[in-house]
Amino acid sequence: MKKPTILVVDDELFFRRMYSELLSEEGYIVESFASGTAALERVAMGGVDVLLTDMVMPDIGGLEVLYQVRNMENPPEVILVTGHATLETAIKALKGGARDYLIKPFNPEELRHVVRSCLDQVRLLDENTLLKSQIRLYQKGQNLASFLDIDKLLPQAVNTLLKEIGAGRGFAMLLCDGERLRLAGLEGVEALGALSLAMSIRPHLPGLTSVRILQASDLDSRPDWPVNVQEACLFPLFLSRELKGAIVVFNPVEGGLPRPLPKENLTFLSDQAALAFENSLRYQDVQQLIYIDDLTGLFNYRYLQIVLEQEIRRAERFKLKFALVFIDIDHFKEVNDTHGHLAGSAALKEVGSLLHRAVREVDSLFRYGGDEFTALLIETDAKGAALVSERIRKVIEEHVFLEDMGLECRLTATVGSAIFPDDADDRNSIVDLADRAMYEGKKIRNVIRGAWEIRS
Repeated sequence: MKKPTILVVDDELFFRRMYSELLSEEGYIVESFASGTAALERVAMGGVDVLLTDMVMPDIGGLEVLYQVRNMENPPEVILVTGHATLETAIKALKGGARDYLIKPFNPEELRHVVRSCLDQVRLLDENTLLKSQIRLYQKGQNLASFLDIDKLLPQAVNTLLKEIGAGRGFAMLLCDGERLRLAGLEGVEALGALSLAMSIRPHLPGLTSVRILQASDLDSRPDWPVNVQEACLFPLFLSRELKGAIVVFNPVEGGLPRPLPKENLTFLSDQAALAFENSLRYQDVQQLIYIDDLTGLFNYRYLQIVLEQEIRRAERFKLKFALVFIDIDHFKEVNDTHGHLAGSAALKEVGSLLHRAVREVDSLFRYGGDEFTALLIETDAKGAALVSERIRKVIEEHVFLEDMGLECRLTATVGSAIFPDDADDRNSIVDLADRAMYEGKKIRNVIRGAWEIRS
């Protein structure tokens, strides 16, 4: 009888040796790896029964290893090990398809018991091919349902459906505002060809409620289609019963889609992908609410801290500069005192709209608090920051506020800015300098000031 093969993954040599000694005593073949990347390469070669992986590693963490393994053909059972357990990570591990979960330090007998249980499951599955097939299908669906990041979900869903069919090309198409389409998860097809095919498929989306197969003759062909399109399977994606797009799987370059198509399996996986799609959109909406100012629709102070850290890392890595701009509305209290707080709130919303007109799409805008706003201008030096600051100051000065309320109100703004890394090379310092530059300008009001000016 073939001895079971156990793969041990941990970046600490002590634990690799301990696991290997304990499991080798049980008669298992034990292979150990120091990184998730190396372990995944070994799993892809086949012949692994159980994968025992640490949760936290330098290159790829245990959860990511789990997700990638679950997408492989005939994956091993996975046991996750961690020294920093939380209820959330345990739930993620089990929902992601882990067989069990161990917390360091653990009793050696506990490790032996968990591995034996996993191998018993493997043996039972091998004895019942149909049950194994159904459970593998369920695990694939479970893997899809575990994704909350739509940018990871869509490529995974396309890949899973293609593997279930056995051959083909595919992509996901999302319906955006107006006539725009967003493509994701392209497999075996170039972006231009996928977009052309998506445009031909789009008129067939209304009324799509379940898996549908279209022949090439059903579609208006275009010269820039992918090579040899014969037929396409459409898998709908919904949000609150409203069609938001579809996953498209079509035949390979040579030949048609394999027959017979596993329609029941595809329907099951399609339902799981659609459920995960809806969950991910709802999750993104909730996440967005955490970081959006509900009055102006701009990002809030909380999100500014996150974006600043990310931009600092990016600027350091690629030797770039960026500008942080603080905008304060002059004498704003007078608007509230004269016209009331409703008028003041309306004026702040108009300021938010004006700021969008003054910066690029790649820049980020925030309501810092009260009547104070912030802009983060990527890849911008002192000269660029001064130009944008003046544009902001001018667009606010020239705008007539509260016309929709039958009022006419004029406002001005004082703008301060600082440059990373010229003026400051950490988050707190650049915020402080931009804020100080703005307050220096408040001595006069309706002016722009740069941190380099107040330092000199």
